[in-house]
Amino acid sequence: MAEVTPARPGMRADARRNLEQIRRAAVMTFRDRGLDVPLEAIAKAAGVSKATIFNRFGGRVGLIEEVIEDVISAELDVIIGETRATDGAAEQLSFYLAAIRDLQYRIPAVNDLLLQQFPYSEQLLGICHRSTEIYGELVVAGHAAGTLRPDVTVDDVHALVVDNALALKHGQRPNRVDYDRRTSFVLAGIRVERRES
Repeated sequence: MAEVTPARPGMRADARRNLEQIRRAAVMTFRDRGLDVPLEAIAKAAGVSKATIFNRFGGRVGLIEEVIEDVISAELDVIIGETRATDGAAEQLSFYLAAIRDLQYRIPAVNDLLLQQFPYSEQLLGICHRSTEIYGELVVAGHAAGTLRPDVTVDDVHALVVDNALALKHGQRPNRVDYDRRTSFVLAGIRVERRES
């Protein structure tokens, strides 16, 4: 993690205020526009200079690492926890893919994280790996229950999530109704259909 200048008891009131304004502006701007938003936009939203951001956080990666928990990490952890708490292998996979696709649509920073836009940050890579390690659990459970097509692999699930990240980051953003309809196509395409006997 980059060396960050935390608010200290002896820090001047204006310096503490600037630090908090930068954090708030960074969380909001990263969530709305992604992790590669120009730092000038964050500085402007915080009412400080870009140099102040570098001074306090060492640059983009230091700032991201400082606020990533508030930007997306906590929401990813909730999705993983709720997935594991869901009953049934088919329901777990459906819940996870629908929830992660929803998060990708709502918070562009998620796509930057999943695409590993900042590979030199161990903290960001750790969050990315935490969000993807559940794929193996879901695939094994789905195969064991007979609810997941036998030819679907962990790499396939990973590709579904990463391909979606690429499409949202670099393609034309679909409206929400079309996006959710396409999510249902993805889910239907990987499940085993149960036939009535």
